[in-house]
Amino acid sequence: MSRAAADSAGSRPVALVTGGGQRLGREIVLHLAAQGWDVAVHYHRSAQAAEAVCAAARGFGARAHAVAADLADTAAVQSLLPQAVAGLQRVDAVVNNAALFVFDDAQHFNVQAAQQHYQVNTIAPVLLAQALHAHLLTRGAQGCVVNLLDQKLSNPDPDYLSYTLSKAALQAATVALAQALAPTLRVVGVAPGLMLPSGPMTDDEFTRLHSRTPLQRGSTPLDVAQAVHFALQARAMTGTTLLVDGGQHLAGNGRDVLFAVREQAPPSP
Repeated sequence: MSRAAADSAGSRPVALVTGGGQRLGREIVLHLAAQGWDVAVHYHRSAQAAEAVCAAARGFGARAHAVAADLADTAAVQSLLPQAVAGLQRVDAVVNNAALFVFDDAQHFNVQAAQQHYQVNTIAPVLLAQALHAHLLTRGAQGCVVNLLDQKLSNPDPDYLSYTLSKAALQAATVALAQALAPTLRVVGVAPGLMLPSGPMTDDEFTRLHSRTPLQRGSTPLDVAQAVHFALQARAMTGTTLLVDGGQHLAGNGRDVLFAVREQAPPSP
C-alpha cells in the first residue's frame, strides 16, 4: 500500500491497545474511540470480549479491529502490528497495557517466573515500539508509544518481585527508546496506582485502600485512560512518566497495597 493510500484510509488516528478487551484495556479502547481514534484491540484468549469492545467502539464512530497474539511468543508479537495494519491500513500509536502479574518474592523467586514476566512485560512492548517505528518510517509519519508502568516503581516494596523487575526494565526502556527512536516516535510512561480489585482482594479492602491515598481517592480506569489520551496528544512529551495514582506513591507502605491493608485491618470480632 502506498503512503497516500495508507494515510487516506481514515481521517482518525489509529491506536493498537494490547490487552484491550478487558478491565483497564477496555476503558482505554473506549475512551480513545470516544475521543476520535480508531482502535486495534489485541487479545490472547478473550476473543469474545475483544469483539464486544470493538462493537462498542464502533458505537463512537470508530473503526475497530480485533487482533490476536500470545505476548509470550516472540513470533506472535512480531505479527501483531502487521495484523493491525492489515485491518485498519495504518497504526499511529501503541498502548502497551497487557501485563503478566503473578506473585513472587525474594524467597520464591525463580528463573522461569522472571523470564515469563520479562517476555510479556518488557520484551513484547519493546518489539512493538520497534515495529511501530519501522511502520511510521515507511509512511514518513510520527507516532507515540505509551507504556503502562506502576506507581510502585516510585514507591518500592518487595512483593511481586518478578513483575516489579520487568516493569522497572520497561521504565528504563521508555527512556532509552525515547532517545533512540526520536523524532519519529515519542515514548511515554503512564504509572497507575490501584484501580480495580484483583486476586483475593475484597470489596471492603479495595475501598479502604482507595481512601488511604493523599487525595483520599485512588486512580480509576477512566483516570488512566484520560492520561493515556493526554500522552498521545502531548507532542512535546517523551521519555517521561505520568503518575496517575491519587498520590499513592507519596504514602509508602513497605508492602504491596493488599498486604499493607491486611496488616493494618482491625482484628476480627
